[in-house]
Amino acid sequence: MNLARRTAFVPAARLSAWLSRFSAAHGGQLALEDTDDGVSLRLRDGAVALLSPPWPEDGRPGRGANLLERIESLAAQERRLGIILVRRGGYGVGIAAGGKLVAHKVGTASSRSRGGDQAAAIVERAAAEAAKIFAGASFEYVAPGGDKLLVESALATPALRRYAKLTRLAPLAVVDPKMDVLTRAAADYCSIRIRITEPPA
Repeated sequence: MNLARRTAFVPAARLSAWLSRFSAAHGGQLALEDTDDGVSLRLRDGAVALLSPPWPEDGRPGRGANLLERIESLAAQERRLGIILVRRGGYGVGIAAGGKLVAHKVGTASSRSRGGDQAAAIVERAAAEAAKIFAGASFEYVAPGGDKLLVESALATPALRRYAKLTRLAPLAVVDPKMDVLTRAAADYCSIRIRITEPPA
């Protein structure tokens, strides 16, 4: 049996309205469960939504009367992230707070670079630009995205090695990081990640 799955990113301020619409579309809420991966919400028609906060509590848990209120409160906290997105077609780096970029840089590899040289060139440029952006900022988490191997290579460079001790947020799958992609990533990293499994057709 193939189940339809999708992921939504919902800012804390919009969670209540999103949950109301989602619950109404699926016959209402049936059960809530706290899991290692987040809050599992089961709907009456068999749909399931797994809500994961954008970051760990780190001693600052969300407040509220129930699981959904607490995850909303946690996601509403303003925390600063160092973003690094890398793909062969380009890179995007920045600092995000409250879902918005406060510093950023995007770019591409040299048009003369090819194959392995292109990958090495984009890693080098991404690491160098990230080091410049990160050096002037204070942030709690590294937010990676794009090609996992290229991101790991960039973070392993001497320029970025000092950030290895920071907690990494769940990675994002992104297309080549232009400015609009980086802007959207900043919003998504600071939102509640909701993995939805639709009921069998």
